[in-house]
Amino acid sequence: MDIIQLQDKPLAHYSYAIISNHEMAIVDPSRDPKPYYELAEKHNAKVIAVFETHPHADFVSSHLQIHKETGAKIYASKLVDANYPHQTFDEGDAIKIGNSTFSAINSPGHSPDSITIIAKDVADDYAMFSGDTLFIGDVGRPDLREKAGNMKAKREDLAKSMYHTIKNKFTHLPDETIVYPAHGAGSLCGKNMSDAASSTLGKERKENWAFQDLTETEFVKTILEDQPFIPSYFGFNVDINKEGATNFENAFSNIPLNFGITDFKKDAHLIIDVRSASNYKKNHLEGSINIIAETDADKLETWLGAIVKPKEDFHLVIDSITDKETVLSRIAKIGYEKQIKSVITLGADTFKTFESLDLQNFKNNPTEYTIIDIRNKSEVAEGKFFENAISIPLNELRNSEEEIPTNKPIVVHCAGGYRSAAGSSIISKLIDSVPVYDLSDDVNDFK
Repeated sequence: MDIIQLQDKPLAHYSYAIISNHEMAIVDPSRDPKPYYELAEKHNAKVIAVFETHPHADFVSSHLQIHKETGAKIYASKLVDANYPHQTFDEGDAIKIGNSTFSAINSPGHSPDSITIIAKDVADDYAMFSGDTLFIGDVGRPDLREKAGNMKAKREDLAKSMYHTIKNKFTHLPDETIVYPAHGAGSLCGKNMSDAASSTLGKERKENWAFQDLTETEFVKTILEDQPFIPSYFGFNVDINKEGATNFENAFSNIPLNFGITDFKKDAHLIIDVRSASNYKKNHLEGSINIIAETDADKLETWLGAIVKPKEDFHLVIDSITDKETVLSRIAKIGYEKQIKSVITLGADTFKTFESLDLQNFKNNPTEYTIIDIRNKSEVAEGKFFENAISIPLNELRNSEEEIPTNKPIVVHCAGGYRSAAGSSIISKLIDSVPVYDLSDDVNDFK
């Protein structure tokens, strides 16, 4: 049994291709099925099965497309009540793929319909594909299904389910069982995940807080406190994944391109500019929001889905035509490609510029500015950089105009500079009566 882990860095998502005797199973695939097909060709393997551990909230899966293009069966819990062709796969069910046996464990906690996939090879070596149930160093958050999916559940009830899952569901598995989660550090599906991409069940039993000697009350309190915010798109993606997404390659093939424009007729739609902060500040369309997508380290998917609501249309400004395919692919990962009204590159003419902060004046006279801290609430709880800063998390900023004083120039900061580009552009769109500045990475001078 050959297990290949694939990583989507911006979403901190892991998916898997498992190959045994020239047959392949895929677990929790990303939106683009091409990498799995390339592996199938490389290993001369036939794609037999796609396992969905649950309807994912943070990305769109390609399970339906893979089924249509390869004939592979999709396996999901009956509790999903999926609207795509599938074979129900729950506790007690097992199938053979190549020389390996795959079975299911119903493992509610992150969602009511979660399953963990157990793979055993001919040497009796075990691997568990734990989805968003068991992470390395943590477990999945239980607060995402109160408002999304056909099977809703209160966070307290799911927290209790997670307690019983961790305490009782995996006891028959040996310590040597390798744990392969669907996410790692940086995902919003948990709060304290390790950077490690895999672990063993024995190691988690010793080191993961969830396996320690806690009462149900203590466990529930711990898992519910300090969970990160829930982006707007999470419920939207649960619903897409319950139905099955459209073909990835066709998803953005008909989006209009406006190349090298020197004039722009403003309309009612949002404008999302994914260029670098420096390029944005030199020249940008009035009212546009700067969500940077230069590298995989830039979390375009998360912040686009946190700032822009599902089904809210927007124009997309990119730096170069060479970036078009990459950026559109990233947006399609969260199912927002249908919301793009046009793709735009800017010509040589200058539209709007963004004024730079006089850093020394700010350092000498911080009380002469309104300082907006757009970090998450949990970050602010650990300490402020500026005592008089007003805390408004970035995901709430578009609806916070009334909370922002306009009697002084405004300075926006985050923890390292990435989010403040978006934050300052949002506030500049909301308020035009006073200057708005981006502290950017100069925030490091104040830590």
